[in-house]
Amino acid sequence: MSAVPLLLVDGHNLLWRGAFGFPAAIYSRDKTRELTAEFAFFALLRVAIREEFSAPPEVLVVFDGQHGAAERQTTDGDYKANRVVDEAALKPIRAIPHVQDALTAYDLAWIEIDTAEADDVIATLVATTGRDEPERPVWIMSGDRDFYQLVTDNVLVLNTGMNRGRRHIGPAEVLARHEVTPPQWPDFCALKGDASDNIPGVKGIGARTAAKLLQGGLALDQLPDSGRLTGAKGTAVTNAWDQILSWRDLIRMRVDLDLPLLPTGRPSRSLPKPAEVIDKLGLW
Repeated sequence: MSAVPLLLVDGHNLLWRGAFGFPAAIYSRDKTRELTAEFAFFALLRVAIREEFSAPPEVLVVFDGQHGAAERQTTDGDYKANRVVDEAALKPIRAIPHVQDALTAYDLAWIEIDTAEADDVIATLVATTGRDEPERPVWIMSGDRDFYQLVTDNVLVLNTGMNRGRRHIGPAEVLARHEVTPPQWPDFCALKGDASDNIPGVKGIGARTAAKLLQGGLALDQLPDSGRLTGAKGTAVTNAWDQILSWRDLIRMRVDLDLPLLPTGRPSRSLPKPAEVIDKLGLW
């Protein structure tokens, strides 16, 4: 079994953070091309590996497929319908081919399945690694809290956008911050809603009430017989029950995808300096 930690990178999430959260804009020498997203992607990833890992990890970057959300949108037309696709929002999207070209050029693994969201690819990689190498440490680098549903003692979320001391999220952190366990995360979000995916949740049910309804590790399916659905809020949950179950299905990640490649168990090569990447791509 491999002792090499596996770092699964949510590619779109990191590109978005780089494009809109990097401290300085990066341009080509003639100022005709903005390169912030590409530059920041490698800068942020390089710093994360240097600062968060005592030994070189195996890095695998995962991107959303172009039609990745289609299956969920067929089920619920409102799913992610709130995402604005304007000129600004396209900035990280347009950087994807450059980033993928650079990853390939430096022999760094990446996956994009046209009909799959990155969440489901990462969840399948986590499940596969847990089955084949149950003791291998796995890190998911993302600011997307939906990954909390995958967290175990061996699977942690790494959010370097958070302050030091808060950026490693395991089961204890999920429970302390949200009062639910990782397996309860889809249930919790189905009740309270998830604005990032345009899931409204039950009217009048916020995070505190949702956590209280699920207190003690109660699963959503146990809620109708729990005696907790009382008063106006209980009635609201009861009346929206079928929709809640549908929302939970949208939030749950798939773990059964056919993957084009699997982790090797070997550490990846050191990441180059971001300026070197831009130079290799001929974008300066």
